[in-house]
Amino acid sequence: MKILSKKFITNSEAKEILQTLKEEEADQLQRRTLEYVKKFSKVDPETAKRLKAKLVECGLKEEEAVEVVNIMPKSLEELRILASGWRRFLPTEKLTEILKILSG
Repeated sequence: MKILSKKFITNSEAKEILQTLKEEEADQLQRRTLEYVKKFSKVDPETAKRLKAKLVECGLKEEEAVEVVNIMPKSLEELRILASGWRRFLPTEKLTEILKILSG
């Protein structure tokens, strides 16, 4: 198998892709991954794509936007904890803007 490109995708997007596989053709890792994303996907794939795009427009890197959509933090404190792992400072105004995007 040859990797053609690399792209960060949300759990919802992964679920959408994995659900196209026939169960008898999926390997053990694919089946386990599908179980995981079924349990932990917070929004439908289209909403995940839309939110990811808006967060990138807001100034997040694509992988940061994917993390945010996968976790869907509800409070400033939750988002601050998540953002602390990105090794850059985001002001409260930016974090508030991110939460506003998530709440739709």
